[in-house]
Amino acid sequence: MMHRLSRRSVSAALRSPATRHRVAAAAPIASSTPFHVSAEGSDNNTRWYSAITGGKCNTARYSAQLNLKNDLFSGSRYESTATATDSGNPPPPPAEKYEYQAEVSRLMDLIVNSLYSNKDVFLRELISNASDALDKLRYLSVTDSQLLKEAVDLDIRIQTDKDNGIITITDSGIGMTRQELVDCLGTIAQSGTAKFLKAVKESKDAGTDNNLIGQFGVGFYSAFLVSDKVVVSTKSPKSDKQYVWEGEANASSYTIREETNPENLIPRGTRLTLYLKRDDKGFAHPERIQKLVKNYSQFVSFPIYTWQEKGITKEVEVDEDPVEAKESGQDENVEKKKKTKKIVERYWDWELTNETQPIWLRNPKEVTTEEYNEFYKKTFNEYSDPLASSHFTTEGEVEFRSVLYVPAISPMGKDDITNPKTKNIRLYVKRVFISDDFDGELFPRYLSFVKGVVDSNDLPLNVSREILQESRIVRIMRKRLVRKTFDMILGISMSENKGDYETFWENFGKHLKLGCIEDRENHKRLAPLLRFFSSQSEDEMISLDEYVENMKPEQKDIYYIASDSVSSARNAPFLERLIEKDLEVLYLVDPIDEVAIQSLKSYKEKNFVDISKEDLDIGDTNEEKEKVTKEEFSQTCDWIKKRLGEKVANVNISNRLSSSPCVLVSGKFGWSANMERLMKAQTVGDSSTLEFMKGRRVFEINPEHPIIRELNAAFRSNPDDEDALRAIDLLYDAALVSSGYTPDNPAQLSGKIYEMMGMAISGKWSASQTPQAETLEAEVIEPVQAGGQQ
Repeated sequence: MMHRLSRRSVSAALRSPATRHRVAAAAPIASSTPFHVSAEGSDNNTRWYSAITGGKCNTARYSAQLNLKNDLFSGSRYESTATATDSGNPPPPPAEKYEYQAEVSRLMDLIVNSLYSNKDVFLRELISNASDALDKLRYLSVTDSQLLKEAVDLDIRIQTDKDNGIITITDSGIGMTRQELVDCLGTIAQSGTAKFLKAVKESKDAGTDNNLIGQFGVGFYSAFLVSDKVVVSTKSPKSDKQYVWEGEANASSYTIREETNPENLIPRGTRLTLYLKRDDKGFAHPERIQKLVKNYSQFVSFPIYTWQEKGITKEVEVDEDPVEAKESGQDENVEKKKKTKKIVERYWDWELTNETQPIWLRNPKEVTTEEYNEFYKKTFNEYSDPLASSHFTTEGEVEFRSVLYVPAISPMGKDDITNPKTKNIRLYVKRVFISDDFDGELFPRYLSFVKGVVDSNDLPLNVSREILQESRIVRIMRKRLVRKTFDMILGISMSENKGDYETFWENFGKHLKLGCIEDRENHKRLAPLLRFFSSQSEDEMISLDEYVENMKPEQKDIYYIASDSVSSARNAPFLERLIEKDLEVLYLVDPIDEVAIQSLKSYKEKNFVDISKEDLDIGDTNEEKEKVTKEEFSQTCDWIKKRLGEKVANVNISNRLSSSPCVLVSGKFGWSANMERLMKAQTVGDSSTLEFMKGRRVFEINPEHPIIRELNAAFRSNPDDEDALRAIDLLYDAALVSSGYTPDNPAQLSGKIYEMMGMAISGKWSASQTPQAETLEAEVIEPVQAGGQQ
């Protein structure tokens, strides 16, 4: 919003002789602070016409009286005297320049609620400020030992009052004087850390300290994310007095007073007291504060103590009931054994929260494997050791430190490798946790299984230190992280313990195959890591390097076949001639394998060739024999093509069959049978694309097979014979199934098979079983005598 001068004020100014022939000069920019504003003129003749007073006043005198009780920065106009023109024409009206206005409460609301999307970060910001104060004290004390005259440990302590919703954060750092309170807390985006770094950098005698965290000047105001009121009590070793700064959310002013209560005095440093909002009082629970410290500020270089409730188990004596003693019948003269019971005595005490040291800041030569594994388990809540780790420091254009791990097992129940959002990479800036929620900024999604920490001093973050920006530095970091990850995986593959890489491939092999599809720049790094079964190694996977070493001298290409299992691939008719020639064929049995290999296209100048597609060249061409065979079967091929019609694009003589009568191959640029099967299974598949890609199929016949020779004879004798035509139909359906395709009408195929079976076995067994007459044997009865008569 801008205010113009009243018409009366302008006309009065123009009528004045001193103001005639004046042109407007640029107004000096006021301080961008809601609490401390200054305006100075360029010289003593400067006049400031205020939209509020309507009059003119001396700039220096008025700026001293300026306050913010109106909540608005006033628009102002500045004028300077200029030489009158020589001509008699009246001068043009002077140009006017106005300052923007900002309402303090709305500006604070933007900073608090727009720059921070997560309330949890308020504690991270305040601890980072406390760490900076301790760092400044430690740095300055090198040249001025009097700053440490108060024998106070350099630490940060956080105490909570969950009943009243109060959080107190105390550090023993450099503290602030009264003027520093005004400059740093009374001016938004005025960073004391940034000023300190600038002063150190400009100093020729002092070295620089880049470990200071906050350089944006708004971290303190994140306290208003959860607080209605913030009280800052601070004591600087440069001052004998302790001052208290107090401000409220959405207020346009603040107060500073001297601390007079002896109970609230501190030797040195700063104490922040946050009076939480009603909805945010849950942050005052000690357990929640401890969790936030461990998550965001675990690796701050100074100890952080939190006020925690503890318990100690004690045994106490219990007075025995005299009635029970009498009933037990114990002798009074015998010494009684006193009864005891265990109780838990509760008490409050300080507890060190950030015990884990940042392992990435140490020299890799000094860190043992056990320490790396222990850090991995503790940081990522894992129970098993990682397969490999990589600890490195990158210097030069971009500087960062990192420790990366390859897990031993994949996360249970998380088989979706297409989701790039994981919590596996923890990003730190100067040991302060920033985020672990990335969407492929630092690692591509096919490497989302890699876990680790990245700590950088050069990352371009927004003022909240929360959102990672896409920048050239981030792209450089990503390339180097990916390169180090490949080196780590390659180290596993070359290890003497082959079981480690078998474990890795079983868990994360699909991720690398996805990388072949998505990351063309790293094909040369990905290809040596791939593993496949083959026709000469069905039980143990081999690498592409091993395949190339086993290639025949005359072999030009790398052959592969895609199927749903090793058994199906082994029995496919496409392999018959290649197996006879002892040519190795890769078995692609994973659904993603075929797309990954097609994305690679070649390896070490050897092209990948699908043996289930047309125009297969296996290097044993006999042109004379092919010419004779083609002349003999060319008309038969046309006859078969006429019978099959649009089912096939062409009928050719095959050079890949030896024992099968025929095979159905796909077009050179179409889908294979395996790919067609996978695409049909897609939930949202496009039927029009499916018909287009599967449209071209070539029917290849084996001229050496008896069935094909019989059909050749049938064509020459009677091409219209119904039995021969039905045989062609059945031959096509059989080739459809054996080649991996799905028949369009399985019931019709079954009927043809039953019909052929009936013709083949009709009367084969029943004709040999003719009925025979049964032979009866007569019993011979000898005559007997009865009464003397026979």
